[in-house]
Amino acid sequence: MFKDFKLIAGRPVYIQVKDYMKHLIIKGALQGDQKLPSTREMGVLLQVSRNSVIAAYEGLEDDGFVYVVKGRGNYVAPSAPGTVKGSPRIMDWKAHLNGHAMLAEELDIMKYGIRAEKGTISFTSIAPDEGLFDLDNVKRAFMDRMAVEGNVLLNYGYAKGYKPLIDYLHQYMEHKGVDMKGKDILITNGFTEGFNIVLSALNRKSGHVLTENPTHHTAIKNLKLHGFGIKGIPMERDGIHLGELEKALDEGEYDCAYFVPSYHNPTGIVMSPEKRQSLMKLMAGYDIPLIEDGFNEELRYSGSHVSPLIATAGAGNSVIYLGSFSKVLFPGLRVGWVLADQELIYYLESIKRAQTIHTSTLDQSILYQYLYNGNLEKYLKKARAEYKRKYELTLECCKQHVHYQALTGDGGLHLFVAFAEGFNTRELLEACRAQGVIFTAGEMFYTDGGGQHTMRLGFSRVADEDIRKGIEVIGKTAHKLMG
Repeated sequence: MFKDFKLIAGRPVYIQVKDYMKHLIIKGALQGDQKLPSTREMGVLLQVSRNSVIAAYEGLEDDGFVYVVKGRGNYVAPSAPGTVKGSPRIMDWKAHLNGHAMLAEELDIMKYGIRAEKGTISFTSIAPDEGLFDLDNVKRAFMDRMAVEGNVLLNYGYAKGYKPLIDYLHQYMEHKGVDMKGKDILITNGFTEGFNIVLSALNRKSGHVLTENPTHHTAIKNLKLHGFGIKGIPMERDGIHLGELEKALDEGEYDCAYFVPSYHNPTGIVMSPEKRQSLMKLMAGYDIPLIEDGFNEELRYSGSHVSPLIATAGAGNSVIYLGSFSKVLFPGLRVGWVLADQELIYYLESIKRAQTIHTSTLDQSILYQYLYNGNLEKYLKKARAEYKRKYELTLECCKQHVHYQALTGDGGLHLFVAFAEGFNTRELLEACRAQGVIFTAGEMFYTDGGGQHTMRLGFSRVADEDIRKGIEVIGKTAHKLMG
């Protein structure tokens, strides 16, 4: 016994000894009321200092694993945590799961998607390139904020969010042209939580929602989990097809609409300013809340900034804007926001408090300080330059190697490719996978079961040489499948 103990560098020795002894007690290698070796003897056995063993034994006593008999030594507690076990009861958990859990598992593409083997060229991700992360300024932001109010940041926060960040975002959205009068902000754990909070708050009269088709898969998944039926409206080169949207509005009833006007996921299309105006004019004739996903809004590579729909709405309060820096800055900081009418935020705050109490104040404060220090503009300049270069390289490689019917993507971190109707990108994916290249088949983004002839190519985390090689493989393989 005690011969399998191995020290791990960088972790306090006494904690390693304590955890090792706990493991032996829980597994039954050390029995209740069994006397432990003296601290000196244990130090020799484990080849650690006696002081480390003394501290470990004290910790074991505090945790209820050991008791001390004065003058005699340390003994294993007969009822140490984890050692007293009743007769095993095996439950069939699947029989106890509801339809919500079963549907969530069914829609969980991360569980059943293609895994990238080592060395695979993967175009599946649209996450930012961590090689661009501004670590020095993030560290500085952390230290700056901790020096000012570290004790406060490690305690409970407010459901609505960290006030300095809310104030910053208020001005940030105002600079996007949003009329902030009568509006307010709720901080969330990224886009997905904000979307779920909004969906859980909305009335269900018809049980149906309008979206673009195709659209963000995470939105499709969560709409289905909330029990909504989805009516997808086809896209044109400058955004949603307004004629088809008007037809759907006239023929059906909807509880809300969800649109991604900028660097649309998955098509990459940016809705034109003219179409934004026409869309808001059309929607004004219907009593339907509009949820705007501000996805990738900052990653423009050419032209001037296009105002979000909530800015186009002016003093109106019908738009709910969901914002996040996840694709622009750091996804590891789970911070997003909902911008909407004050009265709606008043109720959403209560839902947020009931569900998760509050978003990590530490995360919010680091993001705030990073933004306050003026780092966003500098980082965006660097990120846009790098992503623009990769965007242009990916676009050129597609034009050179892929016999597509349509290709869209006006910026952001991905391109969307459509082959001729009847072509199957699932078959293409399997054939490319065998050659060490994978991408995202487009059907998962469609609301009506279509899109089998499409695919999304995420280039943000792919090296230049892999972009060239991977797209050449995709192009040659597609050409071969076409016969």
